Amino acid sequence: MEPARPRSPRRRPRRGTPARPVNTHLLRNASLLLLGPVLVLMFTAIRPGALPPPALPPAFDAVSALRLTQELARDYPNRVPGTAGADRAARWYRDRLAPYGLPVVEDRWRTGVLGVGEVELANLVTVVPGSSDEVIVIVAHRDNTGGSSRAGENASGTAALVELIRSYAVTGSAGRRLEPHHTLVFLSSDGGAYGSLGAARFARTSPLSERAVAVLSLDGLAGAARPRLELASYTSHASPPALYRTVAARVREQTGGELDRPGWLTQLVDLALPFGYGEQAQFLAAGRPAVRLATVPDTATGESDVAALDPLRLGQLGRGAEASLVSLDAAIQLSGRTAAFLYVGDRALRGWALKLLLASALVPFAVVTLDLLGRAFRRGLRLAPYWRALRRRLGLWLAIAALVFGAALAGALPLGGPLPPPADAPPLDRWPAPAAAAVAVLAAAFWVRSRRRRPSLPTERGGVGGYTVCFTALLLVSLVVAVVNTYALVFVLPSLYAWLWLPQLRARRAWVGDAVYGLGLVGPAVALVVLAEQLDLGLRAPLYAVGLATSGTTPWLLSVCALCWAAVAGELAELLTTGSEAEGAQARRV
Repeated sequence: MEPARPRSPRRRPRRGTPARPVNTHLLRNASLLLLGPVLVLMFTAIRPGALPPPALPPAFDAVSALRLTQELARDYPNRVPGTAGADRAARWYRDRLAPYGLPVVEDRWRTGVLGVGEVELANLVTVVPGSSDEVIVIVAHRDNTGGSSRAGENASGTAALVELIRSYAVTGSAGRRLEPHHTLVFLSSDGGAYGSLGAARFARTSPLSERAVAVLSLDGLAGAARPRLELASYTSHASPPALYRTVAARVREQTGGELDRPGWLTQLVDLALPFGYGEQAQFLAAGRPAVRLATVPDTATGESDVAALDPLRLGQLGRGAEASLVSLDAAIQLSGRTAAFLYVGDRALRGWALKLLLASALVPFAVVTLDLLGRAFRRGLRLAPYWRALRRRLGLWLAIAALVFGAALAGALPLGGPLPPPADAPPLDRWPAPAAAAVAVLAAAFWVRSRRRRPSLPTERGGVGGYTVCFTALLLVSLVVAVVNTYALVFVLPSLYAWLWLPQLRARRAWVGDAVYGLGLVGPAVALVVLAEQLDLGLRAPLYAVGLATSGTTPWLLSVCALCWAAVAGELAELLTTGSEAEGAQARRV
C-alpha cells in the first residue's frame, strides 16, 4: 500500500492577487516617510513658562463682589437682550462705576438674536489709559437667558469686573489713580448667552480690539465646580503660551492647584471641528489672544440659582483674575499674535508641525491606493458600475441633507451663522421629535427606493473593484479635507488605515471584518463624545453637530466631505456584508 503523502503547508497568497490585493509591503515602506514629520513635531515643541507673579498680593474684595452678584441677580433676574430688564441691568452697571471717576462708553446696535428676534444690544466699555498703546481686555457678559432660575447666570463675572475696575479708580482731590503700563479695557458685553454677540462686535469693529495683546473672559466665577480655562475657537487659532500659562499659574496659586484645562484630545477636536463656545472664541476668531476663566459647563445652570453661589470660589477666582491682569500688565512686551498650539502636559506643540504630520499621514494611504488602482486597470476590472453605485449612495445622503436643511428652514434647526448656536436654547435644547420623525420616515423611504434601483455589479472574485473605488473616493475626500482644514484629518485617518485591511480579511471570520470596520468609525465617534462632554449635551451631541452644519459654523465644504465619507462608509459596509455572505456560501459548498 502506498504511504500517504505529507500535506504541503498552505501557501500565503501573493501580493496583488484577488485574495491579497493591498500591497502591505509598499504600505510599510511608505510609512517610513512619517519619521521626518514626527521628528519635526518633537524638536519644535516648546516648554513655555508663566510670567512672574505680582509683587503685592491681590486686593480683590470678595465680600463686595458677592454683594454685587446677589444684587444684580435679585433685582434684575431677567436680562434677555432687548428687554427692559437688560436696559435696567446696563443702567445698574453704569451706576456702580459712577463713584470711580471712570467714563463708561456705550455702543448700541441692532442685530438678530436666535430665539429672540431682532433687538437692540449694548456694550459698555471702560478704558483705563496706560503708558503703552497695547491693550489688555477684560470682558464679562451681563445678560442671561431669562427667568428667575437663571438670575445668577454670570452675575458674578459682571461683579468681578466692577471690582477689578475699582483698583484703578480716581481717588483724592487731585484725581490721581493707579496708572497701568498697558491700556486696560473693561468690557461689559451684551448677548453673551446667545453666541457672544457683544464680544464678536467689539472684536471686529472696535479700534481698541486691533491693539489687543491679551483678552481675559470672566464667565461664572461663583460656581461650585472646579474652575477651568477654555481655549476653543471656531477657527484654528489658539492662545499664545505666555497668556495661557500665566492665567493658569495665577489661578492655581489662589485655588491651591484646582484648575481644569482641556486635554490634548479635546484641544485636537476643537482645532479639527470649527467650533468654539464663549467670548474667548470670538476674540480668537478675530486673531486676538484670549482665554476664558469659568466654573460651570457652558450649558449648565450651576450658577443660575442665587442660593448656589459659592463665595469662596468667587474670591479665589477674583483674586486669580486680578493677579493675572497685574502679571500681564507688568510684561514689557506681549505677543499679540495667535497661532495654533496643542498643549500636552508642560509642553506646547506647534500647530504647523502638527498639520505637517497629519498631511504626511495621507502619503502611505495614497501610495497604496494608487498602486491598487493601477493593478485594477492592468487586470481590466470594471470599475464604472462601482462608481455608479457609490454615486447613487451619495445621492441618498444628499437627499437626507436636503431634508435636514428643510427642517432648518421650518425652524427645527438653527439656520445662519457663522456664530455657533447656543446649545441650551431653542431649537437645540431638546430633540425636535416631530421634525426628527418626519426626516427619519422620508430618509427610510429614500433608502428603500435606492435599494430597489441599485445597479448590478460585476461578479469578479472578492469585489476588488469595489474596494478600489471606495479607497479612491476616500483619498479624494481626504485631500479636500486637508485643503479646507488639515486638523480635520484626525476624523478621517482612522477610517483610511482601518478600512484598508478589509480586502485582506475576507477569509477571516465575519466578526474580524466587523471589528476592523468599527475601528474606522472611531474618528467621528470621538468627535461626538468630546462635543457631548464639553457642552454637557448627552444624547443631543449628534443633533448639535447637525446644528453646527445647518447654522454655517462648519464650512459647507467640510459638510459635503462628511456626506461623501458617509457614502463611502455605507458602500464598504455593503461590500463587507456581500463578501462575508459569498465566503460563507463558498465554505458551505466545500
